[in-house]
Amino acid sequence: MPAAVWVLLAILLIAALVVAAGASRLHRLSRRVGSFTCNARARGNPATAFTLGVAHYAVGRIEWYRCWSLSLRPARTWVRDRLTVTGRVPLDQAGQPDQYLVTCRYDDVDFELSMSTAAYAGLASWLEAAPPGRRDLVL
Repeated sequence: MPAAVWVLLAILLIAALVVAAGASRLHRLSRRVGSFTCNARARGNPATAFTLGVAHYAVGRIEWYRCWSLSLRPARTWVRDRLTVTGRVPLDQAGQPDQYLVTCRYDDVDFELSMSTAAYAGLASWLEAAPPGRRDLVL
């Protein structure tokens, strides 16, 4: 076989392995107990697209992972004591039933999350279950 065929086969094999690793990572993240689909974007520019992601409740924090990444580390981590929900809007009128646009503040940085109604209920409960003196995290 010519060398060009071997190079092409090697490139195809590497591409298949990368796709398989990414799919495996996403499957593992979404199947963990305490995980939910949660898209994020910076606040201020509504034309900015959401970044697809999966969030996971950890001890005292939420870890957020990008969907299309091979990294095993979270892209963002929000500690419960420093995260505040400042508002929420149902996205029914935007053609997305059972979805909320949740505005949050973390260390004086505003951002938005898009999540299901059930995921928002879990987030609000998790924030309200904070230790005494820090239960003002949901407005």
